[in-house]
Amino acid sequence: MPTVNESELEWRTYEHGEATFRRKELSGALEATGLGCSLYELPPGKRSWPYHYHTANAEALYVLSGSGLLRTPDGNEALESGDYAAFPADERGGHRVVNDGEETLRYLMLSTMTEPDVTVYPDDDKFGVYVGAPPGSRDERSLEGYYRIEDDTEYWE
Repeated sequence: MPTVNESELEWRTYEHGEATFRRKELSGALEATGLGCSLYELPPGKRSWPYHYHTANAEALYVLSGSGLLRTPDGNEALESGDYAAFPADERGGHRVVNDGEETLRYLMLSTMTEPDVTVYPDDDKFGVYVGAPPGSRDERSLEGYYRIEDDTEYWE
């Protein structure tokens, strides 16, 4: 069975306003299917992906070092090294990681890699659609896009 050491992988940096973090796609390096795993580093005062939940993919988080907050539908929960959280594939799985500490927050995110998937962003009243490759995959998709929830249309026009 192949292995990869995270030190062999390059960081990919994401910077979009308050969302600033680094990511190494561990599963992608092995061309793994069915289960995704990424290593994240979140600097002090920064946030991860916007608050969201998936409709087809469950996710889980494991904190390696540092501390922060986990936003869920139930509110904010403190995070520290050794904490584990699981997010079901529905609105109960809504989440966002925030580093309110003074050191880098380092954690693993794991997910099922089911497609098609719809990801809902409640704060922005939008959703994303992924067909042909699941979220987190770099494979080519046959359909992908982000849409406003309010842009509803009729089946027959």
